[in-house]
Amino acid sequence: MKIINFDHLACSPILPEVREAMMPFLSEDIGNPLSRHMMADKPRAALEGARESVAKLIGADPEEIIFTSCGSESNNLAVKGVADAYMKKRRHIIASPIEHHSIIHPLKALEKQGYEISWLKVDQNGNVNPQEVASLIREDTILIIVTLASNEIGTLEPIKEIGKIAQQRNVAFHTDAVACAGLVDINVKELHVDLLSLAGNVFYGPQGTGALYVKTGTRIIPLIGGGIQEGGFRAGTHNLAGIVGMGQAAKIARENLAERQKYLLGLRDRLIDGTLEKIPDCFLTGERVNRLPNHASFCIKFIEGESILLHLNFLGIAGTSGSTCSSEALKVSHVLDAIGVDPLWAQGSVVFTLGVDNDIEDVELFLKELPPIVDKLRKMSPLTMTDNMNQFRYKT
Repeated sequence: MKIINFDHLACSPILPEVREAMMPFLSEDIGNPLSRHMMADKPRAALEGARESVAKLIGADPEEIIFTSCGSESNNLAVKGVADAYMKKRRHIIASPIEHHSIIHPLKALEKQGYEISWLKVDQNGNVNPQEVASLIREDTILIIVTLASNEIGTLEPIKEIGKIAQQRNVAFHTDAVACAGLVDINVKELHVDLLSLAGNVFYGPQGTGALYVKTGTRIIPLIGGGIQEGGFRAGTHNLAGIVGMGQAAKIARENLAERQKYLLGLRDRLIDGTLEKIPDCFLTGERVNRLPNHASFCIKFIEGESILLHLNFLGIAGTSGSTCSSEALKVSHVLDAIGVDPLWAQGSVVFTLGVDNDIEDVELFLKELPPIVDKLRKMSPLTMTDNMNQFRYKT
């Protein structure tokens, strides 16, 4: 059975060229880049070459790139690092409510430590209003956090406008670009951001690789101490093979960006249009046009997203859900809650992210298999068995 991967934000394949670039550093070139002997020469050059490639992908200078283990670590370093740098003087942070958990959870922890978090509002498509950001800035504001695009709904945020406001008010600005790198054009100088998070696996590099852009002069305290790696901002032996792979993936992503965007947009639009056409009582979450070029997310009424995904999985089609289930309770995604989706329909959330290894045949097969799955599940759903079903139908 062919496996169709529609969950690329979680598990994109490593490109063959990336794997090839990594191999020498898993075999013969095993020196530590910080050592002072000949075995360090090639590793050191490879490390700095990768740093330059990642910097070019986002329009940064190489010395502004800190390698990490993943996007979540990058987000934690940005949030906690800036908070720790200002903890004795200022303790106010502004953040959107649709951030990844690796930002939401550190912010909740900071609240318990006495920091004040002003949570922005978003509209029904997840858009942040830059003017609200401006209205919330105070003398004690140390950081503004707005994702470049949510991994759950795909809406691209007005980062450039917010960045200008942050720059004019002299407040550090962080954006999580994990879901975006290699898919949309990113230039940190044009966006006016001070910190930006990346993950190598999203643009076809190896898992367990990430980076944080830190603009020169930005105050930040490291999370991990005890070493001089990454300019003292991230202690620990480098994952050299992974970093080299991330660098090679970044180089390829920059060279192929326009081609990838065009290709993925065609697949995305067919998947969105076909799903909305074939599935009644289904709505798109996030913006229709101003969204990630590979991202499609829906709420399908009267059934649970997890059930849909299980049935698709049996057919070899992988996707994910915006709702989080636990053994004790069924919790609605904080992102869908923030954009005002009825909790009843939020349970029917599904998210599909496409990649360069997908083709139009994959999309057409998905569109063929999805309707009978939905029909089968709705026949078993208690919501569709009630005489009052129509009272739910038009609520979103």
